[in-house]
Amino acid sequence: MATIQERIEGQFSRIQNTSFYQKISALPTGQRYSAWFAVFLISQVVILGALYVIFGQIVVIGFLASLLAGLATGLGALPALYFKQISERLFSGMLGMAAGVMLAATAFSLVLPGIEYGDNLWPEKGLWIVALGMFIGAWFLHYSDEKLPHLHFDTAPEHSMDTLQKLSLFIIAITIHNFPEGMSVGVSFGTGDIKNGTVLAIAIGMQNIPEGLAVALPLVGLGYHKWKAVGLATLTGLVEPVGGLLGVTLVTVFEPLLPIAMGFAGGAMLFVISEEIIPETHANGRSRFATFSLMGGFIIMLILERLLE
Repeated sequence: MATIQERIEGQFSRIQNTSFYQKISALPTGQRYSAWFAVFLISQVVILGALYVIFGQIVVIGFLASLLAGLATGLGALPALYFKQISERLFSGMLGMAAGVMLAATAFSLVLPGIEYGDNLWPEKGLWIVALGMFIGAWFLHYSDEKLPHLHFDTAPEHSMDTLQKLSLFIIAITIHNFPEGMSVGVSFGTGDIKNGTVLAIAIGMQNIPEGLAVALPLVGLGYHKWKAVGLATLTGLVEPVGGLLGVTLVTVFEPLLPIAMGFAGGAMLFVISEEIIPETHANGRSRFATFSLMGGFIIMLILERLLE
């Protein structure tokens, strides 16, 4: 569906043509970045205040956690300020660790708690409700994968991003699976279990770090200003608070949706791990190092889960 990409580019062009955008863009570099940062902070204060008044504290916490997890994409992009590329081995190891972190978070912060909440609402039916949600979540990403134009990690590593069109398709791929990741954080906080939500937000944030690097490095290679590359990489993660807000408000307002929503988020994350991340870590003979990295990420999340009890 090429029209989707055209719509995204069209909306961005409209924003660029507004007088507000042009006034900020005309400022010197330091003032321009300060102005955009101030706009971002003001918007978050307004959003958080409105959420607190309408929905209460837990929705604010869930939204804020998914926002911080999304901003980790920008943290991962920072090395692009100093390097034009990193070794495939290092990048594969980072993705492998991200996969391990996501696997542990999916199991211990989404699937198992979802079954427990399902059993509390409908005795002995929690397993089946969560399983149904997992299949729906996986199907949702499968449908998105089929309908939206994009490239996968395994077909578009950072050094092969030699055209802006290829890179834009890759960015769309990251944005597609960032939405359910943000939703999973929101859903987890919607249970009222701050520990589970915190563990999951940390896991998603850790997973976003190599994604930010995967976006920023090819942008620099294509001639983008380094800070602009970091900014664009950060924007790919800012779809997560949108998903987080949707997840936390839905399960807070409609509690019976909680088990199936946790299954949905878990299924979507498992789909991303299997479809996008693990194939890339096993490309070009790098599977052994990535496998140990995956185990390391899984163990890190086990330790974190225990420490936060």
